[in-house]
Amino acid sequence: MAGFDDAGVFFSDNLVDSENQQDEQRINRQQIKNRFRDFIRQFIEGNSFTFRYRDQLKRNYTLHQYWLEVDIEDLTHFDASIADKLTKQPTEHLPLFEEAAKEVADEVTRPRPEGEENVEDIQIMIGSSAVSSSVRQLKSEQMSQLIKVPGIVIAASSIRAKATKISIQCRSCRNFMNNIPVKPGLEGYALPRKCPTDQTGRVKCPVDPFFIVPEKCKCVDFQTLKLQEAPEAVPNGEMPRHLQLYCDRYLCDRVVPGNRVTVIGIYCIKMSGAAGKRMGRDKVNVGVRQPYIRVIGLQVDTIGPGRSSSAPVAGEEEEELRHLSLSPNIYETIARSIAPSIFGSMDIKKAIACLLLGGSRKKLPDGLARRGDINLLLLGDPGTAKSQLLKFVENCSPIGVYTSGKGSSAAGLTASVNRDPGSRNFIMEGGAMVLADGGVVCIDEFDKMREDDRVAIHEAMEQQTISIAKAGITTTLNSRCSVLAAANGIYGRWDDSKGAENIDFMPTILSRFDMIFIVKDEHDENRDTTLAKHVMNLHANALQMSEDTRPGELHLNTLKKFIAFCRSKCGPRLSAAAAEKLKNRYVLMRNGAAVHERETGQKTTIPITVRQLEAVIRISESLAKMRLAPFATEADVDEAIRLFQVSTLDAAMSGNLAGAEGFVTEEDQEMLNRIEKQIKRRFVIGSQVSEHAIIQDFVKQNYPERAIQKVIQLMLRREEIQHRMQRKMLYRVK
Repeated sequence: MAGFDDAGVFFSDNLVDSENQQDEQRINRQQIKNRFRDFIRQFIEGNSFTFRYRDQLKRNYTLHQYWLEVDIEDLTHFDASIADKLTKQPTEHLPLFEEAAKEVADEVTRPRPEGEENVEDIQIMIGSSAVSSSVRQLKSEQMSQLIKVPGIVIAASSIRAKATKISIQCRSCRNFMNNIPVKPGLEGYALPRKCPTDQTGRVKCPVDPFFIVPEKCKCVDFQTLKLQEAPEAVPNGEMPRHLQLYCDRYLCDRVVPGNRVTVIGIYCIKMSGAAGKRMGRDKVNVGVRQPYIRVIGLQVDTIGPGRSSSAPVAGEEEEELRHLSLSPNIYETIARSIAPSIFGSMDIKKAIACLLLGGSRKKLPDGLARRGDINLLLLGDPGTAKSQLLKFVENCSPIGVYTSGKGSSAAGLTASVNRDPGSRNFIMEGGAMVLADGGVVCIDEFDKMREDDRVAIHEAMEQQTISIAKAGITTTLNSRCSVLAAANGIYGRWDDSKGAENIDFMPTILSRFDMIFIVKDEHDENRDTTLAKHVMNLHANALQMSEDTRPGELHLNTLKKFIAFCRSKCGPRLSAAAAEKLKNRYVLMRNGAAVHERETGQKTTIPITVRQLEAVIRISESLAKMRLAPFATEADVDEAIRLFQVSTLDAAMSGNLAGAEGFVTEEDQEMLNRIEKQIKRRFVIGSQVSEHAIIQDFVKQNYPERAIQKVIQLMLRREEIQHRMQRKMLYRVK
């Protein structure tokens, strides 16, 4: 047992190790911060001896804009290892970058004016030209890493304050704990449960004694946005996905709902829902969290109407597209490429080609803007492939939104104001016309929409903005989109004998359409034979036709690229000669409408106004845009006037069309009117007469029986008379 009571030396290396590790981490962090500082100080752009980031930082600081935008590619050129660290572990390295920027700002802004001796914190914003990934591709492996996601902002909250450093005080012993750092993002700070002060002779502080002292906290602005994936990235038949964005400091108020953005940020997680309400359930969902993006870079896509939807065109592709625009019959080629599976309707296809390319938007010196987008209405019989054309345009346009009249409300088309369930504040969400900014909105069953819903899109169609004044939110959203609408006549099928009565729209909405086509399903044996052959061929060889393009047609992808390319690269104007020609033709059109009104003694349903003159200008500009020409020539004006005449002017004059089916002459139309007057004279409102007796009476007066039945059918359809007593008696309603 010798040496049992010998005082041995016992030691533990845990403490030493942990101290060494802390020192190493501190040294490592200092090294990384030094590299960041060297980058801001020393990075030179190209061969020019300009210190890009140092000058930018000094300029921004002088303007009291305490932020610096850094391109991550420049950081990679300077030092790939720290750029990789920033991408893989942005939460640890971004604060170091901001500290380094603050130190450089301290150096470059000395001496500072009186009262501004303290250096402000600098916010680092990251930019990148890397390929972005869609919302659907975000997986758990990318958690806490830097990601780049494109989409549309559909809702924005109001700006609120978030503490970065808080001071807390104990209720009982009045002890302060100052400058406690709070993590950035949507995660809060859990207050300590017990007070650490332990004074002798005092009663112990109770549990949860702390409260926050607001005046000693340091806060920053923050805003939450709702990002929806871009419409063209949504697979067919699926709901678009949403993601919450957290923006702070100078990134607040950069975007409004409806803007297309590319977000660079840190993929983070937050507690789902309020923790206090669901403590019982929270024990089950311990590891379940909701994802959101903490934004550190925000690019609003403003280049060209196609924006982030269209992939950038490479040099060779651009050459091919320019070569295509120089081909002599490009107008015919594009028209034939639009919905090739639909037979005929060449004028409508040419009008749709003009709509897809659009005219030139003009900003006037007095601050007003004239729209460049073309609106088109297809009006007519069922079974004439109107909806098919709309579906094709949705696929073909750089940005396309398809909606049906009955399922669309005014708020769904324009914008709605809802209460945010989290903050209980009112937030605004953009509708179909805001999301289609820079593209085409296709509205099917336009006649089935409620009248007050249709009125809501008046402003969006002409002024191309949507003004909201609801629940304390007063704002204006952009909706620079074309409208392609399809509708049936008031009687279902187009009734030639009624002329203008088929159109159930107010002149206010009709004047906003640049072209109105009346599509009739006419009986013609030769045409019917060709059409039947075409449909049979379609059904028999559907697979082959989907793979091959016929000669003289463009492939859908080529057409898409060509449209996006023309829209972004070209904004033609009218030449002087073309403008003079158009002026004279417009005066003639107005005179023609005036003569027609004098002859018929009634106003045309579709008015010819200055809007129609602007419509012809837009159509001629879109024809020049197909050739990538800077000016619209007289030939363009001629074709634009021809398109306008086969559409809107024909529709405006449709009141003087002769009768339908058997009755083609004006005399027959007069006879129908005469019979109608006599029937109305025969029995007053509220009385009833036998239908057989009326027909026999008129036959005795040498009127054809078919004409009498035609008039009775028309009056029944207009609900002026009703059938009673097993359809034997006619009852006059109005």
